[in-house]
Amino acid sequence: MAGAQRIFKEKIRATKTLEKVFRAMELIAASRISRAREAARRLDPYTQVLTRALAAVAANDFNHNHPFLTEREDTNRVAVLVVTSDRGMAGAYSASVLREADRFIAKLRKEGKEPLIYVSGRRAESYYRFRGVDVVKTWTGESDKPSESVTEEISQTLLDAYLAPAEEGGIGEVHVVFTRFESMVRQVVQIRHMLPMEIADADDEVVEDSPRDRFGDLRGAALPLYEFEPSAQEVFDTLLPLYVRQRITSVLLMSAASELAARQQAMHSATENAGQLIEEYTRKANNARQAEITTEITEIVSGADALASA
Repeated sequence: MAGAQRIFKEKIRATKTLEKVFRAMELIAASRISRAREAARRLDPYTQVLTRALAAVAANDFNHNHPFLTEREDTNRVAVLVVTSDRGMAGAYSASVLREADRFIAKLRKEGKEPLIYVSGRRAESYYRFRGVDVVKTWTGESDKPSESVTEEISQTLLDAYLAPAEEGGIGEVHVVFTRFESMVRQVVQIRHMLPMEIADADDEVVEDSPRDRFGDLRGAALPLYEFEPSAQEVFDTLLPLYVRQRITSVLLMSAASELAARQQAMHSATENAGQLIEEYTRKANNARQAEITTEITEIVSGADALASA
C-alpha cells in the first residue's frame, strides 16, 4: 500500500507541473489574441480606402484587362497556400485546415488541374513531408505573429508565380486555405479564391465570406468626378497588386488570431482536465493511505490478541 500511495503522490506532483504549464500557455495565448485581432482590424480602414479607390477607377469606361481580372487559359497549374500553426497545443486547428486542404486538392486534381502547394506553418510542413508530398515553398516561425516582411514575401511569391509565363512555371489561379476568426469560441476553416478576382456589384463590396475575392464596381452610383494621372488604366494597374497583397496579409493575420484563440481554448480545457486528475489522484492517494493505516491497525490488534492469548 505504501508503494501505491507513493505512486499517486508522484502522479499528483507531475500533473500539478503540467497544470501550471497549461495555465501559463492559456494566459499567454489570451494576452496575444487582442493584439492579433487589433493587427487585423487595423487593415480595415486601408481596405476600405483602397476598395473605394479601385471602385472609382473601375467606374470609368475602359477595358478591365488586367491579368488579375482575366482567366488564364495557357496553364492548368493552381497555387494553394495552406496556412497552419508552427506549434501544437492548439486543438484541431491545424488538423482541420489540413483536412480541408486535402479535400480541396483532390477536387482540383479531379478537375484536371495541377495543384502547387505553398505552406505557412511547421505543422503543414511536417504533414506533407511525412507523406512525401512536394511543397513549392514553406514559411515557418511566425504563424501566431506574422511580420510585415513575411507577409510581403508570401504575397510577392504568389503574385510573381501568377504573373509568370506558362513556360516558366506560371500558375492560373491562387487559393488560400486558412481559418477565419469569428469569435473566441468559433473559428471556421475557409477556402478563398484570391486570383483571378472579379468585379462585383455595389451591394457585394468587400464580402469577407466570399470564396472568391472581389471588389465593388459601383458603376451607376453617384461618384465624384476624378482626373487620373497618368491615366485611369495605369492607376488601376498599380492599385490591384496592392489590393491583392492586402487581402493575403489580412488572411495571415486572421489565421494568427484563430490559432491563438484555438490554443487558448485547448489550454483552458487541458488545465481543467489536469485539475480533475489531481482531485482523482488525491482521492486515490487518500484511499491508499487509509488502507495502509487500516492494515497497520489490524496487525497491531492481531499482535495484541496473540500476546493476550499466549
